[in-house]
Amino acid sequence: MNTAIFALATAVSRVAGLLRESVASNYFGTSKAMSAFSIASQIPNLMSNLFAQSALSAAFVPVFTDLLQQGRRREAFRLATTLFWTVMLVLGAITAVGVLLSGLILPLFTSRGFDGGVAGTLTQIMFPVVLALGLTGVLTGILQSYDEFSIPALAPVVWNLVILVLLIVLHTDFGSGNGVYAYALAWLIASVVQMLLIASALRRIDYRLGFQVDWHDPRIRQVFTLMLPVTIGLGIVNMDALINSSMGALVKTPAPGAAPSAIRYAFLLYMLPQGVFSVAVSTVLFPTLSRQASRRAPREMRSSIANGMRQIMLLLIPSAAGMMALARPITRLVFMHGKFNALSLDLTAQALFWFSWSLPFAGLNLLLTRTFFALQRPWLPTRLAFINMTVDIIVSVSLYKPLGIAGLVIGTASANSVMFFLQFRRMRIGFNGHLEEHQTLMIAVRITVAAVLTGTVARLVWDLLNYIFGLSLIGQVIAVGGSICAGGAFYVWAMSRMRIPEWKQIESMIRGRLGI
Repeated sequence: MNTAIFALATAVSRVAGLLRESVASNYFGTSKAMSAFSIASQIPNLMSNLFAQSALSAAFVPVFTDLLQQGRRREAFRLATTLFWTVMLVLGAITAVGVLLSGLILPLFTSRGFDGGVAGTLTQIMFPVVLALGLTGVLTGILQSYDEFSIPALAPVVWNLVILVLLIVLHTDFGSGNGVYAYALAWLIASVVQMLLIASALRRIDYRLGFQVDWHDPRIRQVFTLMLPVTIGLGIVNMDALINSSMGALVKTPAPGAAPSAIRYAFLLYMLPQGVFSVAVSTVLFPTLSRQASRRAPREMRSSIANGMRQIMLLLIPSAAGMMALARPITRLVFMHGKFNALSLDLTAQALFWFSWSLPFAGLNLLLTRTFFALQRPWLPTRLAFINMTVDIIVSVSLYKPLGIAGLVIGTASANSVMFFLQFRRMRIGFNGHLEEHQTLMIAVRITVAAVLTGTVARLVWDLLNYIFGLSLIGQVIAVGGSICAGGAFYVWAMSRMRIPEWKQIESMIRGRLGI
């Protein structure tokens, strides 16, 4: 049930995010200013993942959950309070340094196809987002340990809507060609609003943030000890996006500097199913896996991991097939207006097609990585992440000249697939060579066959509807919407004919929610 709620809220958030980006693409297209924003936004995003939201949550939740499992609620809350103020001090200092240095460092990239001075100023505006997301990460970890997922899932919806409103209202107030600064400012304000919303939800578990700080609590050291490899591992994985954006500036296109923003637009479309499905499954399972690890229940963990993997494949493999089949129509519908021109469409659709290949692998990687974190063995995925980054760099460097933007994204897809096979192999060894792999493989084959047929159906329906209704906005809404509905209906029909337990779980959950 929590997975369904989280997935629904995340879906709404992703749609709001696409609406936000659609408006931004209308104002900025794939201009140099937008490419500068793409580079600038990667830096606080990378820093927040290194030191803030993802790393903190992954290191904090297992320790916090373990205390709750032992009935030591007061100690757990004292740990959370101490960690909150520690993060405030550490990330506050990092933010101050980042604001001072980014204006000096980013202009060095001016020769790479975008305005480094603009990128530096944008980074200075957005760097405090790191602090806001870090504090949000601690508060979110507390809520999720109590299986409170609704407000943390809805908070990104508010974040996206605040940015959207502020962008529309403020983008003309910065003068001609400077509206992108309004976008950066909107990100900062929205991050603070999101943090306050999460903080207000703590009343549900009767938690009050105080000033009682225990710097000598050994569990603080335990959290930061766990956080170190998590930080390194997540940093390496998130370097993929920075590598794509930075190397994208080297790709030769008719419009210099267009590739980084095109990759960013494609990545946002790619993250819609990724965020709705794999993030939902992994986030909801994480506290459960942490509790099972605390109880030392390997049989339960094995079942949870395998079930989660099959649920992710059940949802992401057909999503990948659909995105491959409809990459160009989807891109046209969401972004093709204003300053987003035909070249922008070509580059973004090409990147989206190749991103789609990595969709199932990236989703499975997220679950397996979270499982290692739940087991408090974060160095394993961290070591594997070095291989991930190496593969990405080698493939990207080898292919970006002959294949352009496709070569960079193929590097990401290759790295994600290698990372999955390495993580799965190590996880299987940890569970004595048995992780229900035979059952999972058989189900994956059936899902893949159904997904290929689903993508074919979706494309044929789009061709027909596009021929009838044309390329007007209304025509494309009908064509894309109709093809997605037709493909989805076919996939549901195909799954209902196959004996897949995870599909029955989803079906029963939906029926239960609808009272059928």
